[in-house]
Amino acid sequence: MDESEARQRVLSAAEELYYRKGYAAVGMDELRTAAGVSLRRLYGLFSSKGEIVKAVLARRHEEWEVALTARVDAAGPSARERLVAVYSYLEEWFCTDSFRGCAFINAFGELGGNDPEIAEIVRAHKASFQRYMAGLVADIGAPASLADQLSILAEGAQSTAAISGDPAVARQARDAAEVLIEVSVGER
Repeated sequence: MDESEARQRVLSAAEELYYRKGYAAVGMDELRTAAGVSLRRLYGLFSSKGEIVKAVLARRHEEWEVALTARVDAAGPSARERLVAVYSYLEEWFCTDSFRGCAFINAFGELGGNDPEIAEIVRAHKASFQRYMAGLVADIGAPASLADQLSILAEGAQSTAAISGDPAVARQARDAAEVLIEVSVGER
């Protein structure tokens, strides 16, 4: 197995283990076993567990953006439907058997207080989502403040669905988003 394949195996195993069990609960030996690499190879690829966490979050960020954009783009040309599709994407995600909440919120909760680099990665991810929402809101001609409100709804839905185990939270957030959109667009 070449270096690229070994790296991808480590990151895939780490992403699955961290998401399912938590960042702090997974040790390097468990990760090595799950990835099928030696401990020496693991440390040759990543100098520390922190470096693996950062790489997992970078990968997760890219996966999130690609999947969310694809779902929004599939909603069609209507700017309003594209905006509401964010909540449809959340519902589809919440309905998966593997859903355990937002990997970034989880990382911040476990590691962000002690690791400023992890905290900054999480903040950058959340800021990127807010910028994305701002673009969608601008497309419908609503006030910029709506993007912040809709982002909070999406973030709250992720946390609530993870805690409650109820994917219906996404539909509730979508219903609230539709009300906010109607009020915001109607005020123009």
